[in-house]
Amino acid sequence: MLDYAQARRLMVDCQLRTFDVNDIPVLDAFEAVPRERFVPQGREDFAYIDQSLRITGQDPATSDRAVPAPMILARMIQALQLAPGQVALDVAAGYGYAAAIMRQLGVRVVALESDETLAAEAESRLSGTDGIEIVHGPLQEGAAKAGPFDAILVNGRVETRPQSLLDQLKDGGRLVCVMGRDRAAKATLFIRTGDAFGARPLFDASLPALSAFSADSHFSF
Repeated sequence: MLDYAQARRLMVDCQLRTFDVNDIPVLDAFEAVPRERFVPQGREDFAYIDQSLRITGQDPATSDRAVPAPMILARMIQALQLAPGQVALDVAAGYGYAAAIMRQLGVRVVALESDETLAAEAESRLSGTDGIEIVHGPLQEGAAKAGPFDAILVNGRVETRPQSLLDQLKDGGRLVCVMGRDRAAKATLFIRTGDAFGARPLFDASLPALSAFSADSHFSF
């Protein structure tokens, strides 16, 4: 049987540290949270490979969900510069892994999931963890009633600027997502300053495209 605690240490040392993840609280959070609890049943032994793992819910539209590869997720969370007491929105929360990591960093988390089955799974897998609120609703609408947010993490690739989410940031708030099409996609950090939003590409990254943020979803015929 795989020693999951040892697998987590190896993930931190051999994947995260070698991919410019150097924030000690972030590294500690990834070593503390059992990733195997947040992957599809029967795939626990694959939890610590350096790849994204697909997850599916009841709605066929959520076939775009995945638990991001550890290296990608860690770099994205590190870019958010989270601090204890802040409030974060976790978009396309899936089974709740990213929410658990951010909560480990002392952040209050609103985990948004549009698929009712996935939202229920997140509720179950996060059972006993306080400071995380599971919200069921359309991803593109965010969770304005729970905001504004210090930070927003999008667990997937967006093809268009997620303006509805950006509008839910506090002044000085940060949003990180993978943005672009296919191989041209990059992890991108947005920072709000008043009514303006600066954007900075961070690194090349690949995640499944979220249909709620596809270019086609913004046009009607």
